[in-house]
Amino acid sequence: MLPEWLSIKPAHASKYSSIKSSINYLGLNTVCVEAHCPNMSECWGGGTATFMVLGDLCTRGCTFCAVSKSAKGLKIDEKEPEKLAAIVREWKLNYIVLTSVCRDDLADQGSSHFAKCVSSIKEANPNTFVEVLIPDFRNDSECLSNIVKSHPDVIGHNLETVERLSPYVRDRRATYSQSLSVLKAFKDMDKSIYTKSAIMLGLGETEDEVMKTMQDLRSVNTDFIAIGQYLRPSRHHIEVKEYVHPETFEKYKEKALLYGFKYAASGPFVRSSYRAGEYFIESIIKDKK
Repeated sequence: MLPEWLSIKPAHASKYSSIKSSINYLGLNTVCVEAHCPNMSECWGGGTATFMVLGDLCTRGCTFCAVSKSAKGLKIDEKEPEKLAAIVREWKLNYIVLTSVCRDDLADQGSSHFAKCVSSIKEANPNTFVEVLIPDFRNDSECLSNIVKSHPDVIGHNLETVERLSPYVRDRRATYSQSLSVLKAFKDMDKSIYTKSAIMLGLGETEDEVMKTMQDLRSVNTDFIAIGQYLRPSRHHIEVKEYVHPETFEKYKEKALLYGFKYAASGPFVRSSYRAGEYFIESIIKDKK
């Protein structure tokens, strides 16, 4: 049984329903829907949305994730960049997150298409901030460079869990050390880029392991962190070992800020893109510009 602090927030009915209808009409995908995110109505109602490009079939088999899996992904929708630009403009979204399934079946792992989506949105919506949440692209420098050259405002890549649990939680191709290398590579390419990562709690990690993970992220100069509760999508996914109390999340947030993160979101319902466009992050980006 879920503890009392894990109660879903009510929907912002008007804007939520309208955005959902437009997304369905254009045939776009959102990680909000595919990953069963509990914050979907809150974020959409607040002018933030997370779109998932390159189809809705992932070539990786992470045990925590609700997105459908397949050895081969769907055919790329070449009109996806302009569709995304159109819906962002139509709904006056001030901050969006672009993520994608893994596409190990493609020569460039989908990185060039991902980059086109970012560029198209920014060209059509110059006042909209674009955060990307990318796969590891197997730490391929050309793929990572494609993303950098599209000039997103924030580049995110998630560790998902602590090092000890990574082989059980994530696909074996997505290693803890490789993810840290990806985050480091972005800073090596452009030190001005803001980077972000996220981890889930409740999978059997210890407090010391969480602290070590935050330190590892700071060792590669990660700027922002999100820490949330893992919620099991179905009985076919990895089990929840613990429902972490909100006070513990608050303690981790305080520690994260002490370690030097510019921003930390930490709470039971926090996800990597949760309230990504809230004022503090926007103000940091605006100050830089």
